Amino acid sequence: MKLTRYSLLASVALTSLGACTVGPDYQRQPAIVSDHFKETEGWKIGEPKETDDKGPWWSLYRDPVLDELEAQVEVSNQNLKSLEAAYRSSLAVIRESRASYFPIIGTNGSIQQSGSGRGGGSTRSSTSTSRGGSTTEYNLAGSLSWEIDLWGRISRTVEGNAANAQASAADLANAKLSAQSLLATNYFQLRAADEQKRILDATVQAFARSLQITQNRYNVGTSARADVVQAQAQLESTRAQAVAVGIQRAQFEHAIAVLTGKPPADLSIALAPFTYDVVVEPPGVPSELLERRPDIALAERRMAAANAQIGVAKAAYYPSLTLSASYGFVSTALDTLIRASNAAWSIGPQLAYTVFDGGLRSAQTDAARANYDETVATYRQTVLTAFQQVEDQLAALRILAQQAEVQARAVRASDEAEQLVLNQYQAGVVAYSSVLTAQTAALQNRQGALSIAQNRLTASVALIEALGGGWHAGDLPDQQKLRSGDGEPPKKDEKPS
Repeated sequence: MKLTRYSLLASVALTSLGACTVGPDYQRQPAIVSDHFKETEGWKIGEPKETDDKGPWWSLYRDPVLDELEAQVEVSNQNLKSLEAAYRSSLAVIRESRASYFPIIGTNGSIQQSGSGRGGGSTRSSTSTSRGGSTTEYNLAGSLSWEIDLWGRISRTVEGNAANAQASAADLANAKLSAQSLLATNYFQLRAADEQKRILDATVQAFARSLQITQNRYNVGTSARADVVQAQAQLESTRAQAVAVGIQRAQFEHAIAVLTGKPPADLSIALAPFTYDVVVEPPGVPSELLERRPDIALAERRMAAANAQIGVAKAAYYPSLTLSASYGFVSTALDTLIRASNAAWSIGPQLAYTVFDGGLRSAQTDAARANYDETVATYRQTVLTAFQQVEDQLAALRILAQQAEVQARAVRASDEAEQLVLNQYQAGVVAYSSVLTAQTAALQNRQGALSIAQNRLTASVALIEALGGGWHAGDLPDQQKLRSGDGEPPKKDEKPS
């Protein structure tokens, strides 16, 4: 018996030393990366102003209300809670696959009664209990089954599941960044709606004064009734525009509420002035983008997981070795069950090999390779799309800055023209139609300037998102810790690291 135990330990050690892992070892495939961002040429991008505590990216806009709302996204957003649960599930899958490294130890007990079907008296012997032709047998046994990972099927499975867990963490980070940037965009659009309302209310007051001037001139006979009617129509039309702004503002507020995990009825955002600095994040070197974007990390980790599955598929071509052992007691008398004379044991290896499977393993390997090729293409396309998004927002910010300068001159000119034409009308030099034209142009230019300012802010947020929002691939859970079991899953009410 001792010799058998020592032989078993020796065989396990030898098989462990001789085990090898089939399938390709993972190497990140190269992506198409340029050496510079085209849209930064000839444009000096200043460093963004940092807050005193160097907080999250949205703190660069220095808005306490925005800071408070953004903090609620990670805590209360239900989409993020769903992805956080998916991440915890992926950690559990790693533990499931790691369990295959260890033997399965079980125990069982049974009571069986059998008989010949013939009646008769009761008899009792030292080996059986028989009454009326029936025999009762008691069984208590323990068992062990251990699959030796000769060809790395288990290790490749753990490797792939760890990569999938990292991908799940990257997916969570990407969704978090998207929700945060969407909230910031909606918030700035809400503030732009507030400013639009302020511009329209100020214009309504100006148009009301113009109407009064026109009414006074009509009363003294120096203006026609048509001038009064036109002034009245312009005033009411602008009032209608001011009222309509409320629809957009309400919708933005509702969207913000949902992003923070609240019903719209539970969130109200007070009016505030539209005064913000446009933050232009320095894009850095294009190659750095590969480590700064969670969606790129997601695609790359999916590629690693698919590579591991090739090894799992190839391991099926090789025989599997399972060590089995059992030890127990069998007796027809319960009180004498646990005795050495009633002991029964077995131990030995089991080697299994599939001789013919109709091409199943070949098809599974081909499918694994094709899936890997798909993830490589997806990874490379994700990188290209990331570069496009950065270039788009750099171009937008550069051109919008130029447009803002031109539009500011247009606003100053139209405001001056409006006042000059109104003075000329009061002096009786020009018709009221000239006043209408000048006032309409001035309002359109003010609204145009606001639209450009709004677009610059949303482009600023989009650029920060395109650059990863301060995220880095080093924020992913460590691959080796996940595979070794050191990467413990967070509790349900905690955020994953």
